Amino acid sequence: MDDTWGSELCFPNFNSSCRRLLRPHSETLLLYTLVASVSLLTVTLNLLVIISISHFRQLHTPTNTLLQSLAVCDLGLGLLVMPVEGQHYIERCWLLGRIMCALSTYLFFCLACGALGHMVLISIDRYLTICDPLIYSSKVTVTKVKICICLCWVCSITYNGFILMDHMGQPDRFSSCYGECVVVINQISGTIDMFITFIGPCTVMVVLYMRVFVAALSQMHVIQSQAAAATKARAAARTLGILIAVFVLCICPYYYPVLAGVVISSDMSYYPILFWLWLLNSCLNPLIYAMFYPWFRKAIKLIITLRILPSTVASDTEILML
Repeated sequence: MDDTWGSELCFPNFNSSCRRLLRPHSETLLLYTLVASVSLLTVTLNLLVIISISHFRQLHTPTNTLLQSLAVCDLGLGLLVMPVEGQHYIERCWLLGRIMCALSTYLFFCLACGALGHMVLISIDRYLTICDPLIYSSKVTVTKVKICICLCWVCSITYNGFILMDHMGQPDRFSSCYGECVVVINQISGTIDMFITFIGPCTVMVVLYMRVFVAALSQMHVIQSQAAAATKARAAARTLGILIAVFVLCICPYYYPVLAGVVISSDMSYYPILFWLWLLNSCLNPLIYAMFYPWFRKAIKLIITLRILPSTVASDTEILML
């Protein structure tokens, strides 16, 4: 008995159609369920971050504004990129047409690059908070942070427009059959991109983290009256270190082909693994917040129990204060 799912061709009415990757029915359902679950979890967790910071005025700080904007990036990856790419890699068929082949790749690159820029901004924010608190308290405001966020988005949109210019102009030039969406970044562009979106930002984040870590250690030796500040500094250093470590572990494999001297192509057999490792970071970020930010855990509890309704806002915001 044939237990495969779907027909042999992506588009049965076209002789030039690509062949579908036939899988057992149970395996296909399992993969779709897994993709849907990860996508739903990513959207839900990041939506909770956005609602928490938007709703509670006590959380309207420069640092949380950056976290909120990063959550928007991660929400977009979970809502718009994961379902589309999940279907693509499960069946090896691109069903959305030529235009969406160009736009979906551009959307992923913009959101991923935007998330990277936010990680750098968060590192700078934590560095100023711990290492230069006088400058931070007097000059870093929510408005200035929002301007930096806008600049981050503008740079991401512009930069990825240049990197993917050829693909967006002719998205099917590397396709061998109808129903295929192949993205190829030549070695020169891939190397430049690796330095701009990986080596450079990661170096900045690691250097700033080391400065924050050293500053946090030095504050462990202050007098007892400043113990609270020292504890806060250590907690900030720990959380920032975990965010950076998880981010680097997720993004680093994606640049393996460039380091190996291979052209990056979505047609590579192991590309889905590299791609999904990067995407999973958007689900892990809010989990890190839940583990290390008490305000996020309290906000989730208030949201889930519907205690953020107008009749209970006053008392609940008092409970949320840390």
